[in-house]
Amino acid sequence: MSFNIKFSSQATKFIRKLDQKLKERIKNKFLEFSKNPFQFLEHYEGEGYKFRIGNYRALIDVDISNKNIFVRVFDKRGRIYKK
Repeated sequence: MSFNIKFSSQATKFIRKLDQKLKERIKNKFLEFSKNPFQFLEHYEGEGYKFRIGNYRALIDVDISNKNIFVRVFDKRGRIYKK
């Protein structure tokens, strides 16, 4: 009973620029995350959530009824909250 994960164009563009080893780590973490997302999510200001992967953060919207997760922003920890 896993969730579907969709990425914004900004998040996809940022992840593509990373080195291969880091991309694999992020991919594996999102696969684990899709099985039980609320184990990893922290509530973020407003209606969204944040997800930590090392020094990177993702700002996420969750649609529980349709089992969809939308990654709005993915960036380094220091820059993510300025967007």
